[in-house]
Formats: sequence, structure tokens, C-alpha cells
Amino acid sequence: MKNTTFTFALLALIILSACKNNKEQTAQISEENMEDIVEEANKKQNSDYLYVTATSGLSLREFDNLNSEKLAVMPYGTKLKLKLIEENETMNVGGIKGGMHQVEYNNKTGYAFNGYLSEFFPPEKNAKAEFYIDDLKATHPQATFTETVGGTASNPTNTETVLLPTKKWHEAFYIAQKLYDIPLAFSFPNPKGRDAQTVKNPKKPDYMFSSELNVEREANLLKTIKYTQAGEGYGSSVTITAEGDMMKIEWTAVAD
Repeated sequence: MKNTTFTFALLALIILSACKNNKEQTAQISEENMEDIVEEANKKQNSDYLYVTATSGLSLREFDNLNSEKLAVMPYGTKLKLKLIEENETMNVGGIKGGMHQVEYNNKTGYAFNGYLSEFFPPEKNAKAEFYIDDLKATHPQATFTETVGGTASNPTNTETVLLPTKKWHEAFYIAQKLYDIPLAFSFPNPKGRDAQTVKNPKKPDYMFSSELNVEREANLLKTIKYTQAGEGYGSSVTITAEGDMMKIEWTAVAD
């Protein structure tokens, strides 16, 4: 009887010890992987929604083609529920290749051109790049913002650099347009065209000396988009380039 009691006691001790070790191991794993779990959850949640980036709004259509009935016009910045992804680039709109995603807007389900849809929520009017990137990091932690000051006392310069985790030129262009006031008179430049092109601002204010968009291409692929402007005592430029798997936006201001 004593041997049986001892056996049961030993077995209970082993089970309790195993349970304790398992709990400690689970807690350790949870702590170590919590950041990864949160990041993956954010990505999953973010991938379920897209934002309208078209300044004048984006049409919601009944079927997956641009000629079908228009159900609504979705304003800039609208957050849409993504229902079905179109992986193939079945159309080209203004130099932007894409297809028609199925989305939900105001309890209506229809299709919208994904070239004007983004996982990045679009900047609000007068948004500061630093604050915008800080907010964007909640869902896209690879996004970065840096700022440097240089030049001389008489000719100081200020440079802001934004890195976006995307390879899409048009996404970078629309974000740069909002963050750094690239005039809406400039539309996204078509990748196809001359290797070097300069587009003047047709609505340039009289107080500005210059306002133009310079585009560099190679084999009908964009290499650089650069907006420059100058006025009495100041000048600035916004340069968009690809950097690995990221898009780089660099704004530089010079005071005379």
C-alpha cells in the first residue's frame, strides 16, 4: 500500500512539474513572439482595407470593367473593405497598370480600379511628413522619415527623406504630391515617353520664377521624377526614386 501511495505521489509531482514547465515555456514563447504576432495581426487587418488615392474621387462600378454602370463616386481618403483581389494587370489608366478589385463602400459592393487604391492611408491636407510616417508605422513599420540640416548660415538647406515600403511609383507620387505640395496641375507621368522630359506648370502663380516637373526614363521605365520650384529668396525640390524594395521621396529646401 505504501509503495502504491508513493507511486501516485511521484506521478502527481511529475505531472505538476511538467505543467509548470509547459506554462513557463508558453509564457516565454508568448513574450518573445508578441511583437511578431502584433505585427502580423496589423498586416492582416491592414490588408483587408484599402484607401482611395484619386484626388477627384474614384468610381465604384457594377462590374469589373471601366464601361459598366457607375454605382457611386468614392471620395479621396475613403477606407474601403476589400472583398476580392484582381491579381492580373488587365488595364492601363494614365500609365498606371492594374485591374479591378471588388470592394465594399456604404453597403454597396462593386469594382474599382486598384491603381487608385492603396494600403497606405493618404495624407490629409497640410500633413507634416514626420507625423504622417509616425502614424503609418503602426501598419507599415518599415516606413521611415529622416531630416537633415545643412548649407551655410547665409544659404541654409533643409532635407527630409521618406522611405515607403512599396515599389509602385504612382503611390509614391501621390503621397509626395500631398506631403510636399506638388501642384495638382501635374498628373502622374506616364512611364512611356522620352528619356528626359520637362513639364511646365500651366497654372504657375506670377510670384514664382519657376514650377516644373522633370521626368527621367530608361527603356520606358521611370528612373526619376523631380519637381522643382523657385521664388524670391527660396527654392525647393521633391525627388522620387526607387531604392531596392522601397520608394524614396526626398524634399530639399534652400533659402537665399
